[in-house]
Amino acid sequence: MATATEPFPGVPTRGRSLPAFGIVGWRWISRNPAVAITPVLLPFIFLYFLSLISPPDLLPLEIVGAMLFTMQNIGSWTLGDSAFWRIECSLQDLFVASPLTRVRYLFGIAFSNLIAMLPALAILTALLAWVGADRGHPLTPEVGVALFAALLTLWVLFSSIGIAISSRIQTQREIWPVGNLTFTILGMLSPLYYPLSALPPIWQDVARFLPTTYAALLVQGALGVTPATPAEMALYAGLLGACALVGLAITLRLYRWGEA
Repeated sequence: MATATEPFPGVPTRGRSLPAFGIVGWRWISRNPAVAITPVLLPFIFLYFLSLISPPDLLPLEIVGAMLFTMQNIGSWTLGDSAFWRIECSLQDLFVASPLTRVRYLFGIAFSNLIAMLPALAILTALLAWVGADRGHPLTPEVGVALFAALLTLWVLFSSIGIAISSRIQTQREIWPVGNLTFTILGMLSPLYYPLSALPPIWQDVARFLPTTYAALLVQGALGVTPATPAEMALYAGLLGACALVGLAITLRLYRWGEA
């Protein structure tokens, strides 16, 4: 009786998808360095004008907002990649037929786009360390942990939102307007570049339904730019995690995998 033999003996069959997606992201930057510059431009436009019209003490808060806004925009990039690969290249059919699950596919595309966003995040982190120390809000280990947790949560959440939306897009014409409209509105409604108290009461109520709001409040409180007690900080972290779990559950249910 014939027995199945391994087609490529000695070659690992697990743990290769994430590095492969990482190489895709790196090759994107190496072939077109403008990809690494683009995520920096939009946040710095906001920072430049805000530095002219807002109190100087708020600049560290605004830099944090630029970092969170940059991470949120990964959702728009994953939406574009996922939709393009499915509609134009028919690559999703190949992934569906492979052992790769939809969750690993999601993380793969998200990781690929994270590679392209890292230069912008690195520049903003260095700027935050410099400005924060100068304005009395240093980048301490506690602030670093809160910032990392907020960025990581937004990366997973908005990448999943982007891929879920991409699975509902039918033509390439819809990719750009749908992605930009969705993630720009979410970013503008959250208090990323300003304290929550600066918004009118009705907009504060709207902002409290968005996970980015609690990411901003968490990091702003840790940085000391806006007052927050340890209990409030724990509440912000819990609400951020709860919003992320609810968002992931909804997007994974909406995401079409292996469907026309």
